[in-house]
Amino acid sequence: MQSSSTLLLARSDISNLLQFDQYVDAVERAFLLRAKTDAVEAGMMHMHSGKGAFHIKAGVLGLDQRFFALKANGNFLGNVKQFGIPNTHGTILLSDGETGYPLAIMDSREITIKRTGAATAVAAKYHARPGSSTATVCGCGTQGRIQLQALAHTLPLKKAYALSRNVGHARDFAIELSEKLNIPVIPTEDLAAALRDSDVCVTCTRSTHYFVHKRDVPPGMFIAAVGSDSPEKQELDPELIRSCTVVVDLLEQAAAVGELHHALEHGMSLEEVHAELGQVVAATKPGRTSSDEIIVFDSTGAAFEDVAAAAAVYEKAVREGRGQKLNFFQ
Repeated sequence: MQSSSTLLLARSDISNLLQFDQYVDAVERAFLLRAKTDAVEAGMMHMHSGKGAFHIKAGVLGLDQRFFALKANGNFLGNVKQFGIPNTHGTILLSDGETGYPLAIMDSREITIKRTGAATAVAAKYHARPGSSTATVCGCGTQGRIQLQALAHTLPLKKAYALSRNVGHARDFAIELSEKLNIPVIPTEDLAAALRDSDVCVTCTRSTHYFVHKRDVPPGMFIAAVGSDSPEKQELDPELIRSCTVVVDLLEQAAAVGELHHALEHGMSLEEVHAELGQVVAATKPGRTSSDEIIVFDSTGAAFEDVAAAAAVYEKAVREGRGQKLNFFQ
């Protein structure tokens, strides 16, 4: 879909452009392509700046046409208090993968939030027990909200537990999501008890030390570990990772910055990783094989997910005449 101009898309242009199931479809297709073709590449870089850091991801994905996307997110945790601006913000540059022409410049926040939730929805589809009805969510921010919605999209949830270091955040989360999903969402401070009563769990925090212990995870649980996207972050007991079935979004990336990174330091080998999610989607590796199997999805956020989601947003924006047209070459 070549154009003579570049589309500028603000968050307001993007927020209601796609339904969540369209993000899920785009991300699932990206994982399938990752396993089946050589038209998928992904890279990542972290760069510290002052009291924050930039997380940079780039990828190429061959869809109906070949796309390239470069995402640069700045994470500065003092922004809200000091400047009244978001702690995390950034942009995605989407380009034609054959000509290099810049197709769009877009706000990255909405796309990052939705594609991360979509990856969990895809992973749960293949790895959670089919009748999973109770979930625990650790982390009650924006990502926690989309993660619970993602689980509810895929699974027949009837109840959820919400945990946060800030009890008020967990309470607000519970009130909001109970109404949105029409299920009881219960704020709690007892993680071990919540896990024992749950079929699935999502961790989406900024923790730098694990808080989900192997001893507290019941047989058959599916865990989506979403928070670890840099080497210092950690949410899961390394011994849990070593003892369960591990599925990753991108093997080399999970080994560098994911929960897998910490397990490798505790003696696990790469050969013990069961699969990349794309291999399960493509049916070259099995998903869940027993009701008692504990499965962890190590979700570090692959660049090809960004490409797939950004391309879907761009194509819909073009069809609906959204955004502002720019021409850098005049």
